[in-house]
Amino acid sequence: MDRGNRWQLVWPAARMFPVKKRLRPVVIAITVLAIGTVIARRLGYKVGGNTVVRCRQGHLFTTLWIPGVKLKAIDLGVARIQHCPVGNHWTVVVPVRDADLTDEERRFAAEHRDIRIP
Repeated sequence: MDRGNRWQLVWPAARMFPVKKRLRPVVIAITVLAIGTVIARRLGYKVGGNTVVRCRQGHLFTTLWIPGVKLKAIDLGVARIQHCPVGNHWTVVVPVRDADLTDEERRFAAEHRDIRIP
């Protein structure tokens, strides 16, 4: 059986959306990132834009968090190794749910931003 036909048997929509073999991993990676972003947003995390994060020392700040796009950090899945502008140190940061923040913490995080590249 031809490999292309096998995909059509497993996933009938493959006939409707043909993707060259070289592009398949890229399409799969983009799909996984999009699904992860949707799940994170449903869990209350504001990823995919300006996101409030907390470093390991407890500092809060706002960063540009775009899943799959990192020029200033090292990705660890749901966390990143990134510079904390509040304590001026490199650390692991994680997104914080908006519902878990007080109004004062939101204001503090909005006043403390890192550089505007993802």
